Amino acid sequence: MREREIRENLKRIGLITSAIFIFMIIIPFILMGASIDDFTSPKGTGEANSNEIIVKGNNKVKVFRTNTKKIEEMDVEEYILGVVSSEMPAKFELEALKAQAVAARTFYYSKRENKCNLSKGAEICDGVHCQAYMSKNERMSKWANDEKNDNYNKIKKAVQETSGMVISYGGELVKYPQFFSTSSGKTENSEDVFSNTVPYLKSTSSPGEEISNVYQTEKEISNKEFVNIINSNYKKAALKESDIKSKISIKSRTEGGSVKEIQIGGVTIKGTEFRKLFDLRSANFNIEYLKDKVKIVCKGNGHGVGMSQWGANVMAKEGKKYDEILKHYYSGVDVKKVVYR
Repeated sequence: MREREIRENLKRIGLITSAIFIFMIIIPFILMGASIDDFTSPKGTGEANSNEIIVKGNNKVKVFRTNTKKIEEMDVEEYILGVVSSEMPAKFELEALKAQAVAARTFYYSKRENKCNLSKGAEICDGVHCQAYMSKNERMSKWANDEKNDNYNKIKKAVQETSGMVISYGGELVKYPQFFSTSSGKTENSEDVFSNTVPYLKSTSSPGEEISNVYQTEKEISNKEFVNIINSNYKKAALKESDIKSKISIKSRTEGGSVKEIQIGGVTIKGTEFRKLFDLRSANFNIEYLKDKVKIVCKGNGHGVGMSQWGANVMAKEGKKYDEILKHYYSGVDVKKVVYR
């Protein structure tokens, strides 16, 4: 009897030990397996894969129309079609138009987090303060009758074939996808034009843009008007008509070739300020002194930061794809797909 009790007790101890082993060893592995699935499964995690950029909201955009003072709502891709039509000539190469579409789309999504302060409750406005936009009727009215359909279909193709694609840097949406018309052969570092340093907005080569109709422009101003403009804005300049040539000196230039600082009489100002003062095409300029006037010769058109549109077209003509164009003008970036959450 005693021996049977011992055997039964040992049997019970064995069962208890087995149960403890299962609880301590097997169950954690099961739970660990479930936990790993939770982290690796793309479903329900709210995480984007390496080729995606998550944005809040849906595929609708609200645009403030500056002429009508009204807000219009439309699909994002229809909006991008209107931006590309406004910002880049339809005659440009398809891959250049695609690059423009991706840059414009990126700019729009960046405004979702930082809405335009002129848009009266919308996310973005249709002026140069943000990026230009025209409705289909507006853009069709600007094209010759025999070009309307071809131009529209070409731009539509560029938008459709890049649908949802945006520029990213370090896994995040690019906030400043700057673009402009024409460079002087090199683009500018962001810190040389704007107040902040942006790692993907670095000076890079942009050859072949001499074909642009605004590659080089000239502006002549009488000595009297020149002196009046300078002295009315900078009293310490104390500039006189008789000593214009001897009192003006370009002190430094940026990596992209623009005037960084220029000394005029008793003041030294930024090249970007001088550009605004005389409404110049760019800050990459030289001054020629004529008998009774000055001639300012500019190269390039625009602020010079980011993607040059004419440069993009040159690259497209050379066989480069839109993503290659974007990666050339925006240092260290990737092109990814937008996913709504």
